[in-house]
Amino acid sequence: MARDVIVVGAGPVGLMLAGELRLGGADVVVYERLPEPSRESRGASFTRRTAESFDQRGLLGLLGTTERADSHFGGVPIDLDMFEEDHYSARGIPQYRTERMLEGWVTGLGVPVRRGYAVTGFEETAGGVVVAFEGPDGPGQEHAGYLVGCDGGRSTVRTLAGIGFPGPEPTRGFYTADVTGLTTRRRRIGEDLPGGSMVMAMDLENGVTRVVVHERGMRPRDRESLRYSELADAWQRLTGESIHDGDCRWISCFSDASRVADAYRRGRVFLAGDATHVQPPAMAQGLSVGVQDAVNLGWKLAAVIRGTAPEALLDTYEDERLPVGRQLARNARAAIELRLSGEEMDPVREVLRRMVRDEGAAGYLAGMLSGLTIRYAMGGGDHPLLGLRMPPDRTVLGRDGSRVRVAELLRAARGVLVLTGGGGERLVSVAAGWADRVDTVTGEWTPGADGLPQAVLIRPDGYVAWTAPGGGGGLEDALGRWFGPAGPVNAARN
Repeated sequence: MARDVIVVGAGPVGLMLAGELRLGGADVVVYERLPEPSRESRGASFTRRTAESFDQRGLLGLLGTTERADSHFGGVPIDLDMFEEDHYSARGIPQYRTERMLEGWVTGLGVPVRRGYAVTGFEETAGGVVVAFEGPDGPGQEHAGYLVGCDGGRSTVRTLAGIGFPGPEPTRGFYTADVTGLTTRRRRIGEDLPGGSMVMAMDLENGVTRVVVHERGMRPRDRESLRYSELADAWQRLTGESIHDGDCRWISCFSDASRVADAYRRGRVFLAGDATHVQPPAMAQGLSVGVQDAVNLGWKLAAVIRGTAPEALLDTYEDERLPVGRQLARNARAAIELRLSGEEMDPVREVLRRMVRDEGAAGYLAGMLSGLTIRYAMGGGDHPLLGLRMPPDRTVLGRDGSRVRVAELLRAARGVLVLTGGGGERLVSVAAGWADRVDTVTGEWTPGADGLPQAVLIRPDGYVAWTAPGGGGGLEDALGRWFGPAGPVNAARN
């Protein structure tokens, strides 16, 4: 019997997508070419919006202790305390810890994670995809309705699908290592040095320090040949400090490559995460944007598989996420040039330092980096929240005295219609036709919720699809657009 979806790659993006699909009722399996979970910690932080995405599914607390991370653009600090809304990202979370948490979640949902399975080819048919793989027991094939490549910047799925991955050739290299036994001064957002060099040192866990070095003229290179002594030598040349006596747990070399796939979908094949966009690690954006790709795609693909939404819903994945990937690439190139060019860039740096003292300019940059200002097209309407994510800490006071946060309403990855202020009987009646996929919650916003609409329709990924007033159309139209035709009538949840 064919699977609904084969997800390739058991990194954070592939695992998040698998969980989203399973919550939506899809039968999904994850292929991972590595035989054992990686202990590498490429990603060590995630943005505010990604933290909110984890919170929506009840996952954030499973990561344990995290530390608030400051924001900067190209090394120019942004004062996040000037904003009413929290834009701080989270740091100090090694990627393997995120993967371990997500794998526990998806396997608990019944998703098999098959390790040692490398995709070698696929053939798209009228009704699905036949995927060829090399597994622990040799070659094999499996049928699925859809295939999603979450298999990194060198994506096999993307290559087999013939999707282009354009971008300028890399010109700079970064040595990165996780080291114990270091007492060097921490430089959490990095420290710019004369001539376009940079060093960074930030705490992870259990006494591990993430160190990054870029020395002007440092080129990308094969990480297998890189030795910790080379990184330590460069650190000493730049800072005058010796870190040679540190115990290196992991080391790699990254480049300043910034690429975006030509397409996020080709027929029954999708891409997400680094398979669609790569950028320098100094941006600390790749894992976060990839997780948001997964949260955007998962509920849509699951709805089409269930037959509750039309195939056209899948087109909105690329429509919404490809512009985000392209903006990420532009930002990365700009930030790297700003940070790693020499003194000739000082006038531009000074202009930016002055600009970020203005709340409007700083808010633009902070929102772009945190992911909180991503806005999707939801049709007409003029409410300020339309198309943005619904603030997850807003709280509904139920008629029975209960209190529930918006993030908690999204645990099951279903749509949510929140009705406040009374007089919503007609809307309750309209929404009843979608009660098999949209929960209706009635009550009042708790004090301090100025500016929130009396009625708001929230997609499973947390974005506002319709409001009243200011939604630009009727609730029935919005429900049909995002959740398909009305189906069986079930009791609304109060």
